[in-house]
Amino acid sequence: MFRKRPFSFAAAACAFCSFDLKFLLKGAKIMTTAAQQVLPESDDEGKSRWLNFRALYHTTPVDRIDLIRSGVSAADFKTFVSRLDIQQEKVFTMLDIATATVNRKASRNESLSREDSEKIVGMAKLIGQVEAMLEESGDPERMQDFDAARWLTHWMEEPIPALGGASPADYMDTIEGQEMISRLLATMQTGAYA
Repeated sequence: MFRKRPFSFAAAACAFCSFDLKFLLKGAKIMTTAAQQVLPESDDEGKSRWLNFRALYHTTPVDRIDLIRSGVSAADFKTFVSRLDIQQEKVFTMLDIATATVNRKASRNESLSREDSEKIVGMAKLIGQVEAMLEESGDPERMQDFDAARWLTHWMEEPIPALGGASPADYMDTIEGQEMISRLLATMQTGAYA
């Protein structure tokens, strides 16, 4: 049975993942330091569009499909992951993307496959969802230094009661799993708990 409660995203996040509020509010600007440090000065092919998480979340499915088809730059993905407070192998494993493939394609300045790009775009969309939730629900001054990418990657490793004690990371290797995590995040925002 669902109960409506007054919503505080930070409090709901804490309830779901056991991080304290101080952890949630440290980090970087809303677009995340990790993404800002990776975005190229000029992106002729538009392959780094996935790093603007909130815009990616709000864009059309057709635009996201176009991005997936053109492929995510392996070098951009590798640099982005290196900026998170988590070992890159954990992120690669979470998304079921071979480390050797990312390293090889990054050294050749190539894009990742459609399948790998789709999982990366899905993760970026989840980061954008968290940013949008904060923008809609949070205190802008308190949230301006919140790093959604770092928070999400840490939260994904925590056991979640709504997932039967499994962690969100266990579901990130499929699009269906990512959609389930998106619905879980939306549930956190509305304050409806199962």
